[in-house]
Amino acid sequence: MSFSGQVKQELAQQYPKARHCRLAELAAITGFSGIHPPKEEEEAKICFRTENADLARKYFTLLKKTFNIKADVAVRKMTGGCQYRIFAEKEGLHAVFKAQVQSPCCRRAYIRGAFLAAGSMSDPQKSYHFEIVAERETEAVILQKMMNQFGLDAKVIYRKKAYVVYLKEGTQIVDVLNIMGACVALMELENIRILKEMRNAVNRKVNCETANIHKTVSAAVKQNEDIQYIRDTIGLDDLPESLREMAEVRLSHPEASLKELGQLLQTPIGKSGVNHRLRKLGEMAEKLRAR
Repeated sequence: MSFSGQVKQELAQQYPKARHCRLAELAAITGFSGIHPPKEEEEAKICFRTENADLARKYFTLLKKTFNIKADVAVRKMTGGCQYRIFAEKEGLHAVFKAQVQSPCCRRAYIRGAFLAAGSMSDPQKSYHFEIVAERETEAVILQKMMNQFGLDAKVIYRKKAYVVYLKEGTQIVDVLNIMGACVALMELENIRILKEMRNAVNRKVNCETANIHKTVSAAVKQNEDIQYIRDTIGLDDLPESLREMAEVRLSHPEASLKELGQLLQTPIGKSGVNHRLRKLGEMAEKLRAR
């Protein structure tokens, strides 16, 4: 099962205790499933279709708990699975389409229902992406505002004739899982994020150390080339004592670090002193080449 499927399976097992929260979740599932509200003069009817058995069971139970009505369920076998149809008729079902979602608990239930009906998540091992697809722009904007009231930064884009409310950052997805009540999925995502951050930190450190080694080796090669050029051109004997000794030590220890070179001198000096003398030798070699 995909990570998105695991999240939905966990959320489908949660039932709000308060009627107003059940109503909010029903409103979201109904609206984001593409069911349009009936006209005022028509009797409220709901024909809910889904291929998710957990969602069908939850929708049926929510209807029963919220309105205390009997709903009919039909199962149709299809290639690769089944389609579940739930039929319900009652005047009070108008309340589903007119649900007032104001309190934080109801907003949590509404977001949960919207994700169950039309949401998906990418595999966090690969990337971080959370989205809910809305058929109508008004639904997308309402959901976006509702999510952002919890401190999220949800965005809306138009894609393939639908409006998509989405989150892209790992921390934001962790927050929305917490808002919806998917605690198990939240912990799994956090573990994945920690491991990925550790791997990234190790990779950055290795890359940095590799770059430093490459830089050090390149500098040592250049220093040896400069000193060899000076030796072959004018010799090392006429150099100032400090530069001559530095040149000889570098030639005899081509792989030594600056700190090691400083300790090999007759009068040891620090890295900055070694670097200064090698830079002087480099400038001398460039002047000789220019001639």
